[in-house]
Amino acid sequence: MKRNWILTGLLFVALGAGAQTFRADRVVNSLAGWSPMGQADWKVEGKALVGTPRQPGGGWLVLDQGFQNVAVFTELTCSGGCKAGVLMRAEKTAEGMKGIFYSLTEGDLNAYAIRLDAQGRELSREKLAPGVAEGGLSSSSGLPGAISGAALPGGSAAPRIPPPAPPVGVALPELTKAQPVYKPGVANQFDLFLFADLLKVTINGGAAGGLTRAKAESTFGPIALYVGGTGTAKFDRVGYRDLSTWHFPTEKTSLNYRKQHLDSMYTGWSAAVADFNKDGISDIAAGPYVYLGPSYTEAKLVYTPFVYNPAYEYPQLSMVNLAYDFTGDGWPDLLVMSGSAGVGAGNLYVNPGRESRMWAKYVVIKPVGNEETLLMDLDGDGKPEVIHAGDNTLRYSKPDPANPTGTWITTNVSEPGLWGVAIGHGLGVGDINGDGRKDFINSFGWWEQPAKGSAPKTWTWHPEEFGRRGMTQGGAGGAEIGVYDVNGDGLNDVVGALEGHGWGLAWFEQKRDAAGRISFVRHMIMDNFATKNAGGVTFTEPHATGFADMDGDGLPDLITGKRAMSHLFGFNDPDPLGEPVVYVYRTVRNPKAPGGAEFVPELVNNRSGVGSHLAVVDLNKDGRPDIVTSTVTGTYVFYNNMKRAVRVVK
Repeated sequence: MKRNWILTGLLFVALGAGAQTFRADRVVNSLAGWSPMGQADWKVEGKALVGTPRQPGGGWLVLDQGFQNVAVFTELTCSGGCKAGVLMRAEKTAEGMKGIFYSLTEGDLNAYAIRLDAQGRELSREKLAPGVAEGGLSSSSGLPGAISGAALPGGSAAPRIPPPAPPVGVALPELTKAQPVYKPGVANQFDLFLFADLLKVTINGGAAGGLTRAKAESTFGPIALYVGGTGTAKFDRVGYRDLSTWHFPTEKTSLNYRKQHLDSMYTGWSAAVADFNKDGISDIAAGPYVYLGPSYTEAKLVYTPFVYNPAYEYPQLSMVNLAYDFTGDGWPDLLVMSGSAGVGAGNLYVNPGRESRMWAKYVVIKPVGNEETLLMDLDGDGKPEVIHAGDNTLRYSKPDPANPTGTWITTNVSEPGLWGVAIGHGLGVGDINGDGRKDFINSFGWWEQPAKGSAPKTWTWHPEEFGRRGMTQGGAGGAEIGVYDVNGDGLNDVVGALEGHGWGLAWFEQKRDAAGRISFVRHMIMDNFATKNAGGVTFTEPHATGFADMDGDGLPDLITGKRAMSHLFGFNDPDPLGEPVVYVYRTVRNPKAPGGAEFVPELVNNRSGVGSHLAVVDLNKDGRPDIVTSTVTGTYVFYNNMKRAVRVVK
């Protein structure tokens, strides 16, 4: 299916967490290709371009290459009364030059349309007015109705619940939302994305405001750096990329996997596997369809199909799919989480059995307040519970045996807190302390399951930072969190993504002191473009993860990938248009590696990606777990063809 990717404009300035949030065409380390203009001297110090004004009006350093749409990164240190900024589309005029200028000066972090004379002296400056999102661009205001808190198709939007105050006396800095604070005298990080006529700004990771309307009168021209005032401006690690040139890489699929593309429609972000028609063969449920195995070329409708536009719509009808016989009639049903940005409901679709019709729907859990939901046996009764959040608490739900299509029975694990706010991400289940009971894990730590019969009101919270607060995330964390003994020391460790809309994969090595107290040491697997990452692999938006023994060595491996455009076509996340990859990270015990283990990546495919939840299941009963993922470009199966027989670790 041919897909038209259309954008209508954005300039976006964002924190790169120590690295640019895009892959630069060039990173500047000399003055070659730059020309001075006005009253300032420029030199190179290390990897920085340093400007010193000769008079308060200052001067410019102008690149000899023009752009209409461009991304620029820099770390700016302004000292001694310095004024600084970046000019884009520096277009020549009869009187000199004009362009779109973003001021990087303390007390003046604003966008302007400016005009200069031939000597670089400022003739006029007009502050740019607020704007709104257009053409599918995502923003904090002016969104199309489909994603601005509007009703779901056929229903109404759930009200957002204000988050509670942070925990008293507990410092978890990486889980705190960054504030747009300019820091005088030290490096401040900026990414500038100019695309057509809209401007959005964040500073050091915090949103400094909504969109601003850029002047359309300046349409093409070079980048220029500005220094004025009485001090020095150090523009470190300046990098840029031409956003009018897009890259569509040749598709690559590992020889260890065989790809099957079930369809090309964007209908959901999740897939679930079960034998829905009871023929002894696994089927796949994704979006409104159940694809019948073993060919998966025939699909049965679950509900009325709705195909979304990836530019400005989230798949609200199918965020996470879970499969199990919830009604106890012997036929696997579907539990589908719906809703925008993690504020939604759990909808039970009851399998009609042999009848060829759409499935009856019942709202059984409300609200579901997070973007990852799991199906695991948490309480040890042999039946899985739905692991989720709601009303600012962590909780689990199960059907009422007397009325499985009515409101389900919900048990709170935590008190209300930031860990349970809407649009939280990371979530996991596993035995952390080795007492034989599964604990509840999310980005804020782990909640210890009490012994049966003790019946405390909530479980004991052990604070840890198992995630980070990405610059655009409403809630911290990444995706499903794995719990297993990574390094073979007999203690269960924690593995997962740090930011579903940003950077980072990590494993957390469990430690015990002499008194048996538990702590964790974080070992990064992958961070950002500025760090050394496993296998040299870097990608963003690891919004879905799974765990299974893919290579047959008896250890669970990490399966993940990129949820491309996870916040739509708005450049709101780092590298949103990067390759939509799927990777398997093999868990390898290595006494020479930090913590005694390493994760070795293998690219499965680079033109598919992940959604919010993926399935890792042996579809064809060959003893090897396969990967099923549903994304903006459809639903995919990657059959595991590795030579060694393997088993799925549960």
